[in-house]
Amino acid sequence: MQFSDNRDLTHRPDATGFRKAAARFTTGVTVVGAINEDGRPIGMTANSFVTVSLTPPIVLISLKHGRTLSAVEASGRYCVSVLGAASLDASWHFSGKQVAGNPPALHNESDFAVLPGALAVFACDVLRSVEVADHRLLIGQVRWCRHEEGEPLAFFGSEFCSGPGTPIRNLAY
Repeated sequence: MQFSDNRDLTHRPDATGFRKAAARFTTGVTVVGAINEDGRPIGMTANSFVTVSLTPPIVLISLKHGRTLSAVEASGRYCVSVLGAASLDASWHFSGKQVAGNPPALHNESDFAVLPGALAVFACDVLRSVEVADHRLLIGQVRWCRHEEGEPLAFFGSEFCSGPGTPIRNLAY
């Protein structure tokens, strides 16, 4: 493998280099929600979501320490709402930024904090929680899920984007 600059591969990357390299991976954008101890739905924007198993249906999220993680730990459940291109305001709002007009709100649906209009929703019971550096990995068994049609909201190069969602055809596998 040829590198464009001199690198000592025995040292770990600095935070800036790591962030820039990670930004080259396109991710979907979600809002992870939970019902807090006051019975109110709260949430945060996250792009660290992955399916782990189809049978049984299991997913994994990674959350920073804060009020959403505290609510997940107290309730033992979380909900992942996958955002569509039309939900950019929700992404900004749940990452702590101001948005014009009425901010989007999570709704309590059968004790899960759901974002209306999401492309997909995964309501999960926590199976396992693992502390890793300044985050917690939460492995959840999907209790119920649903999906809608629409254009995805994606994150690439530290910017939001969307695509036509056109599948690549004729793959040889």
